[in-house]
Amino acid sequence: MSDKVRPLARRMSAIEPFHVMELLARAKALEAQGRSIVHMEIGEPDFPTPRPICEAGMRALDKGDLYYTAALGLPELRAGIARYYRTRYGVDVDAGRIVITSGSSAALLLALGVLVDPDSEVLLCDPGYPANRHFVRMLNGVPVNVPVGPDSRYQMTPELLEHYWSERTVAALVATPSNPTGTVIPPGHIERMAAHAADKGGVLLVDEIYHGLVYDGPTTTALEASDEVFVINSFSKYFNMTGWRLGWMVAPEAYVRELDKLAQNVYLSAPAPAQYAALAAFEPETIAILDSRRDEFRARRDYLVPALRKLGFDVQTPQGAFYIYADCSKLTNDSYRFALDLLEHAGVAITPGLDFGTHRASEHVRFAYTSSIERLEEGVSRIGEFLRLRG
Repeated sequence: MSDKVRPLARRMSAIEPFHVMELLARAKALEAQGRSIVHMEIGEPDFPTPRPICEAGMRALDKGDLYYTAALGLPELRAGIARYYRTRYGVDVDAGRIVITSGSSAALLLALGVLVDPDSEVLLCDPGYPANRHFVRMLNGVPVNVPVGPDSRYQMTPELLEHYWSERTVAALVATPSNPTGTVIPPGHIERMAAHAADKGGVLLVDEIYHGLVYDGPTTTALEASDEVFVINSFSKYFNMTGWRLGWMVAPEAYVRELDKLAQNVYLSAPAPAQYAALAAFEPETIAILDSRRDEFRARRDYLVPALRKLGFDVQTPQGAFYIYADCSKLTNDSYRFALDLLEHAGVAITPGLDFGTHRASEHVRFAYTSSIERLEEGVSRIGEFLRLRG
């Protein structure tokens, strides 16, 4: 191997790996050795893609008419999503504002691509999904981490947004329900934050990829508050289509042409088989399957929250998604070491707070309830024994 120094972009020094992937690799290695591991680390539903979606995809494959689609996506899928907003939320959305993307990550990258110049600032919650800040860095923008905690249910508030907004800020990104906390932003807060962003010449981006997985109270979309917000959604979580790599975005009308141009150049079009399969995602039969799975997630949450509290974790009940962001400061001052030890000695895999930012990261861990209640019970039992032996 040559000793010659290879060029590397400066931005790479600020882009960190997912630490949970190291834990996952170790968990897989232990399983290969015959160890039993309870997985509570990865945010992927354990349910398969609903059969009607798979059958629609197979029909498309059999037909063979699988060529590039328009960069904005299949017209019939965009129209289907518009109908979904009307029936699920009572909101009229012009299908022309809907952009089909290669996963919700591509939607976020497109949105930031049309908004962020070098040194532009984007406000992000800390803790928050780690890739978001790295997308900003990829565009040579500046991610501004806004520390949030239990007092605001780990969410951005209008007051925080106004405090951190500067002359260089072009956007703020929030998630409802959020990863890693599963908490929801009140509708009135979305409206106020969108209005402040608009007054300052910026925009609000709202990650709604866990919509459909809200357990307490009605679900509202940010599109009820304003037509000038970017709303990002996904077929991965509620629709159980993670490997199909399909998402969408509802954009303000003035940005659609620019998003079209960028999509053409970045990935040309989202996968055609996935788009044809997703045409069945909104059928009543599919929605019935998905809603029954949501009820199962609720039952898992309702078991795990009190169980973790009994073990000594400080937990706010999540309103959606399938995560619990637990304060473990009574048990450890190093959540990363705690997660490693828990995996090695108890066979339970969880995610350390380090993956989600820096604000009190060493005092938090994330539990994903994407396994059956029986496996969650086993995990809780193992954690209890691990803590007992630690004294």
